[in-house]
Amino acid sequence: MQLVVARIGRAHGIKGEVTVEVRTDEPELRLAPGAVLATEPSSVGPLTITTGRVHSGRLLLRFEGVGDRTAAEALRNTLLIAEVDPEEVPEDPEEFYDHQLIDLDVVTRDGTAVGRIREISHLPYQDLLIVERPDGSEVMIPFVAEIVPEIDLEEQRAVIEPPPGLLDESQAEIASSREDS
Repeated sequence: MQLVVARIGRAHGIKGEVTVEVRTDEPELRLAPGAVLATEPSSVGPLTITTGRVHSGRLLLRFEGVGDRTAAEALRNTLLIAEVDPEEVPEDPEEFYDHQLIDLDVVTRDGTAVGRIREISHLPYQDLLIVERPDGSEVMIPFVAEIVPEIDLEEQRAVIEPPPGLLDESQAEIASSREDS
């Protein structure tokens, strides 16, 4: 099975390094020197990582055959894809691969059915579970422990504790309001 593990950003310096937006909780495993990664678009790859280092909080990678800034800049926005055994699970029990979450039933703590996870959206600061409701509409649920306290892979369900307004806008609470002057 293939998993997106990073997206290539801008070129860094003149010797072919690129910044990457990491999309895996295991970068030391998936983005290590020697790793051969498929790409999207596929015409760019596969790419073999030759070096990796952290600079100012960003991961910088260099690839075999990419020796200058022009070649590095041509890789911008390319997705890096690792081949992963479908039976493999992350070491941390609080981490999940996307394929483990897709199609899980979503229920509230009291057992009320919300829908089914159709997609995971990876944003810079948190992930979102895109849940299809029984009526065909979608709801986006932040994938954080306060809102999604339980993932039960054996029961094939995600238990959520939605804040007021997440599932029904009419229940939204207004945190503050401005007074008219």
